[in-house]
Amino acid sequence: MSSTSDPAILKKTLKILVIRLSSMGDIIYTTPVVRCLKLQLVDAEIHFLTKPAFKYIYEGNPYVDKLLLLQKNLSDTIYQIKAEKYDYLIDLHNNLRTSLIKFKTGIPASTFKKQPLQKWLYLKWKWKFISDKHLVDRYLETVAFLGIKNDGQPINYYLKRQYKLPDLLPASHLPNYVVFIIGATHFTKRMPNEKVAQICNDINFPVVLLGGDDVKINGDEIASFTGKKIYNACGTLTLDQSVFLLTQAHKIIGFDTGLTHIAEAFDKPVASVWGSTAPELVGVWPYQKKDAEVIGVDLYCRPCSKFGLEKCPLGHFKCMKDIPNQQLINFANKADASF
Repeated sequence: MSSTSDPAILKKTLKILVIRLSSMGDIIYTTPVVRCLKLQLVDAEIHFLTKPAFKYIYEGNPYVDKLLLLQKNLSDTIYQIKAEKYDYLIDLHNNLRTSLIKFKTGIPASTFKKQPLQKWLYLKWKWKFISDKHLVDRYLETVAFLGIKNDGQPINYYLKRQYKLPDLLPASHLPNYVVFIIGATHFTKRMPNEKVAQICNDINFPVVLLGGDDVKINGDEIASFTGKKIYNACGTLTLDQSVFLLTQAHKIIGFDTGLTHIAEAFDKPVASVWGSTAPELVGVWPYQKKDAEVIGVDLYCRPCSKFGLEKCPLGHFKCMKDIPNQQLINFANKADASF
């Protein structure tokens, strides 16, 4: 890619396709890359390719000129990409499908370096050779050949519409409330229900539980321990409505899951809670948020997984059970300058 640094080449209007197919958290961290490309390359046309399930992340984003969706037949997607006549592909996923796209289109490409060996060594032996940079900064390295610099701004997420709090929450939880995001794909990323309830009982604000339909029962159980102090909104709201509640919250507590990462797009204090996974392994923690907290415990067995597991491999689940309740309670109750 060294030839692309020629200023004469960069004077032409560029047409660039950025690719990240999944998942929610990984895609939300691509938004600074897209924004910097659009703002720092004069008149550049920036497109983004992802799976249909994740199109909502870029819908309404003013820095994307066109959103492409991965089709069931990869050859159809490849045909569409060829027809657009891109100058460059920015591959932020780096998997078999994106490799095939690059090979079949023949378009000059810059590819994100995943560090699979370094991550395996960290998981297996706790040998830390992985980068200490945030995923956003590592994504931005992929476009450095174009002269792109980190603008130091947060990630982007744009609500599809505005809502009214009284339409989404009971009067008992207005105006100030703490959001606790209890959803996460795998069991070892989630805190036991009883422990969540214990923490919520000592928070000095009403608590709103957020998550998908898969944790609605968990939310019901947590609420049953705490009475009217908790409002379980899991499985009852759209993602957009859930994000709106994040924008209005006093504080946000969440596990390693997409909605917690989306919360970083807004000027709200976030406590990011980690169990079997670890920020240094996946390269993500609250981005560009000075009053955020990263919470986890040091254990010889942690992290045991990059993605989370269905149960603790050793049966004790200390990575979540040993997190001091008071640390999260203090975070939620601490005075904030905006209130």
